Amino acid sequence: MKHVSIPSGADLSALYRQLAGDYPKFFKMDVLSKLGFLLTEMLVADEPDRFRPREDRAVLVFSREGCVANDRHYAATLADFPSPALFVYTLPNIVTGEIAIRNKYEGETSAYVLEKYDEKRLWALVKEAFQDRITQSAVVAWIDCLSDTAWQADAWLVTREEILK
Repeated sequence: MKHVSIPSGADLSALYRQLAGDYPKFFKMDVLSKLGFLLTEMLVADEPDRFRPREDRAVLVFSREGCVANDRHYAATLADFPSPALFVYTLPNIVTGEIAIRNKYEGETSAYVLEKYDEKRLWALVKEAFQDRITQSAVVAWIDCLSDTAWQADAWLVTREEILK
């Protein structure tokens, strides 16, 4: 099982330029989606044929705060003119879509907002994603964003064999 993390307060734009640099939509994303995008880049950068469509990879993102950091930004625009660019990121599952679109993953995508980081529950939910015959691997992330500069961001690339052993 491969694991990566991004320390709280890291310069996400610099990390993006180092890891990808070819996906301009990155700069429109909220911090939750940026973190999910970068964590996935770190996990799968060395995979051969990484951008071929694949239905055998799931994306599961867990969080306590969801997209509340972006919700606060969006709420601040309501007094004048609500920002459509911010509104699109007021759902915590948008991060899974960003990861799936970038990497052409056609498998399950799920976002879970949990009361707290609960390793046992998190991995039980991941195990459930492998109950079909199609899913062979998953990008799993715990991304908890309190603000644009404070977060916990960890991700794992797991296989069917590792989860169902």
